[in-house]
Amino acid sequence: MFSKNTRPAMLLTSFAAAGVLLLTACGGGDDGGDSKAAGEAPASNAPAADGQSGGGDGAMDLSLRSGTAEQNNAQRRTGDWANPPGKPATKPVQRKWVQLSAGRAGDLNPVVVNGSGFTLYRFDKDTAQPSKSNCAGACATTWPPVLVDPGGKIFVDGVKPSAVGVIKRDDGTRQVTIGGWPVYRFSKDTKPGDTNGQGVGGTWFGVTPEGQKSGQPAGGGTGAEEGGDTGTGEGNGQAGGGPAVAPATSAILFDDANFPGDGVAQGVAGEGCQNVARPKVASSISASGSLKLWSKANCKGESKVINGDVADLATIGFDNKASSVAFG
Repeated sequence: MFSKNTRPAMLLTSFAAAGVLLLTACGGGDDGGDSKAAGEAPASNAPAADGQSGGGDGAMDLSLRSGTAEQNNAQRRTGDWANPPGKPATKPVQRKWVQLSAGRAGDLNPVVVNGSGFTLYRFDKDTAQPSKSNCAGACATTWPPVLVDPGGKIFVDGVKPSAVGVIKRDDGTRQVTIGGWPVYRFSKDTKPGDTNGQGVGGTWFGVTPEGQKSGQPAGGGTGAEEGGDTGTGEGNGQAGGGPAVAPATSAILFDDANFPGDGVAQGVAGEGCQNVARPKVASSISASGSLKLWSKANCKGESKVINGDVADLATIGFDNKASSVAFG
């Protein structure tokens, strides 16, 4: 188990990176994207405490790192670099690493691009609260989802770790989210800086580092499109008033408070009760909606309902306690 002061520049054990540094890959269509960076040890579930089994089906370990893949000495022809410029993405490929960088592409500024400079997009027919992709089959061929392997790495460059997440798709793969929105490549973008997917069908837009629509007026979408509430009350959905908060389907648990951009984290996604890979180490949590934290495996013991991000779990009396998460 890592101590509170541990900040391994890379090991974000869990999908904490899931919602963390994501060198968003060319989103797919290339071969060899699953090979590992040289000299890097594989991330794996740490032994569980108290006889608890490791993370459930929705748990995953990830390495989390601030900066770009190049700055972190990622191996060439792996991850986002497996699909070279000039070769369009044609199918989703789960990756050992991805990168999310705030940048500029065409007239879009800011917009998130991957490690090869390809534009990343969001889809209005998806939902952010809860995070859910509604693009599969032929849609996912035209718009390959940005995927990351369990045990993979997410590099974040100009994107807040707390804005990044990972959800489990219907086919079992894990897709990266920004601001709760699943993100994709576009198959007709063939070189870095292309924005051919912008505005397609009136539903596809480049994604900003906050998960908004790039190139669109702030707040220009409907409450449903932007994942916001449509009620008239104020507040954050916590007890005591305010609009209801949609159930979360994924969360990232950071070992340290305040969603550190370079440290250890882990993520869970799915439905119902999910055990975390490493229990009783989380000090902050990023979630796109409401969920219940439990102090023991299999959603037993002490519990606490949260609605969205909690920068310091000590403020709600749950520091170093979370062992499982109940979604829905």
